[in-house]
Amino acid sequence: MSMNAVDWWKDYTRSRDKSALWARLHADVIFESPVVHTPQRGREIVHKYLVSAVEVLAGPNFNFIGEWRREDGGVLEFDTEIEGIRINGVDIIAGDGHSITHFKVMVRPLKAVNLLHRLMGAQLAGG
Repeated sequence: MSMNAVDWWKDYTRSRDKSALWARLHADVIFESPVVHTPQRGREIVHKYLVSAVEVLAGPNFNFIGEWRREDGGVLEFDTEIEGIRINGVDIIAGDGHSITHFKVMVRPLKAVNLLHRLMGAQLAGG
């Protein structure tokens, strides 16, 4: 079975190879965040969001705990704990066979969304 968008994302979360992630993002990729109202469009901004998300979320407590696939993408459920707050979420990832074209993140509970809003804001601002 050939790799798809889910595999490329899982590889990035392990390797942290930013150039490999860049190469796998479609030029017109769309990212939907649990904390930003409007979808983010384009490789440059989406790359920044995804790299920042891994920096914030993928610490020692981070695990993928579920996976559902289709030919061109799928859903990864993840779980972690940051600052004593359990974060549960899903990455919904679509591709075109060559690149990631759409990436949506959904997170629960509300405490986790609020925590991510604060941490992602700081990460994206460079702090």
